[in-house]
Amino acid sequence: MARIAVAATAPFGADVLERLVRRHDVALLLTRPDKPRGRGLVVAPTAAKEVAERLGIPVAQPARLDEDVDLPVDTVVVAAYGLLIPEPLLSRALWLNVHPSLLPRWRGAAPVERALIAGDARTGVTIHRTTPELDAGPVAAQEAFDIAPDDDAGAVFARSAEIAARLLDDVMPSPTFTPQAADGVTYAEKITPQDRELDLSRPAHELVNRVRALSPHIGARSVVDGRPVIVWKARAGEDGSFELLEVQPDGGRRMGYDEYLRGLR
Repeated sequence: MARIAVAATAPFGADVLERLVRRHDVALLLTRPDKPRGRGLVVAPTAAKEVAERLGIPVAQPARLDEDVDLPVDTVVVAAYGLLIPEPLLSRALWLNVHPSLLPRWRGAAPVERALIAGDARTGVTIHRTTPELDAGPVAAQEAFDIAPDDDAGAVFARSAEIAARLLDDVMPSPTFTPQAADGVTYAEKITPQDRELDLSRPAHELVNRVRALSPHIGARSVVDGRPVIVWKARAGEDGSFELLEVQPDGGRRMGYDEYLRGLR
């Protein structure tokens, strides 16, 4: 059992944190400051902070990282944290980043979403040393897995968190590192509002991939029967058409598309 800190913010990082607590002594969570969320803009903790408070883990929420941040450990696991780690802190501990892709493919903010949008058949998890350059550090461990045709981002994130915790168990006692390949570098840019919009003139398989990539955490958007909806599930029909399976009208709840249509009558 190692004594570590975890730097995490988003739900994927929260999942990794919860798995690590079962195996290691987590002395501190570093996470982003609370911020307004939802329609009511109520100030709320990050997903990782909610896990830490439930499990009694001390929490620090610096708005920026600098030499004043206290690190009570020699190893910090980073998972969907959202802040770059500056050099003064990198030199004070071993920072191990959990990245849900097969680096050097899909460096950046949205590797799972971009892999699904691109129609990748395989992805994986990489554990690498954190360096000043984004997701470019040397690799300590990597494991690939297939993406099933009906997997959405939620399924890929969950599989990635399980693999990450297992890989870290092997890496942390005595890590060794191999430089990343120079070829095959791609970048997973942050998801924008434009990325959420479904262009219904595109082929059905492309639209389905985008829906999968944005479910269940963001949601793709479209105008259906003259009304704006979030599209959570869809499929390509045998005739190549784009078929809606689960939608959410503005201000409403998620529902099957058949139920949505009945409500329009």
